[in-house]
Amino acid sequence: MNKINYYNRRFGYLLASPAILILVLIILVPITISIITSFFDYTLIDRDLDKFTGLKNYFSIINNPKFINSFFVTISFVIFVVLFEFLLGFLIAILLNKVTKFRNIYYFILLIPLLINPVVVGLIWRMFLHPQLGIVNYLIGFLGISPVNWLGDPQIAFVTIIFVDIWHQVSFMIILLLAGLASIPEEPYEAARIDGANEFRQFLDITLPYMRPVIIITLLIRLIFAVKTYDLIYIMTKGGPGEATDLISYYIYRSAFISLNLGEAASMSVLLLIIICVIIFPLFKYMNRADE
Repeated sequence: MNKINYYNRRFGYLLASPAILILVLIILVPITISIITSFFDYTLIDRDLDKFTGLKNYFSIINNPKFINSFFVTISFVIFVVLFEFLLGFLIAILLNKVTKFRNIYYFILLIPLLINPVVVGLIWRMFLHPQLGIVNYLIGFLGISPVNWLGDPQIAFVTIIFVDIWHQVSFMIILLLAGLASIPEEPYEAARIDGANEFRQFLDITLPYMRPVIIITLLIRLIFAVKTYDLIYIMTKGGPGEATDLISYYIYRSAFISLNLGEAASMSVLLLIIICVIIFPLFKYMNRADE
């Protein structure tokens, strides 16, 4: 029996080896190269790994006010988009879960923004929000509101980017949460109704406990993608006006391909990876504890 298990295990490893090899090539190798590059004074002009600087790049970016600003802008962006997308997505998912007629039509409408490429989303909304030619200012003009410089005002641009991201990504939250709601059995609700529990008590005592793993996974995935947001910033604001929307992902791009300092960009990428791991580790730990 043990011999059969041994051969089965070896056969399983053999089947999984191509996928593991691909993962190593496309994930571990680039990460390893980035970590190595971060310890050198490596630029696109001087492309030789012969100037070892140790932690100089890391100390440089930590003491860089622009990087610190970019870090806090990113944290604010992630908190707002993940929080609002989750609350709005959960509310819409609960409402749709009770719908029986035309459900497929609603699903199709929800999927439309999610299917659009982020670059296209940025281009569409940049046209909609144009201060002179945009349809948004044209429509609010009927309400007697003067034209708004949605992407040119430092106070408004950040909120505008958050709104566009919510419009684009809230469908992701809705679909995942709706799938979780649909998987909850009906028996606990029937027992709760027999015991006289109202809708709110059913939500607290049944829906939330059953949904906890789905909620954690949804927040985890969306948080990771939010930290990496780049497309909207590149298309809509280029990090401006000033540094109002200068997210870390775009700041890393500018360091690498505009300032041509790949060593510093690599150190920022590694630091960002560490920050993401620190953020998601408690969520993983909580999810495992919830499963147990």
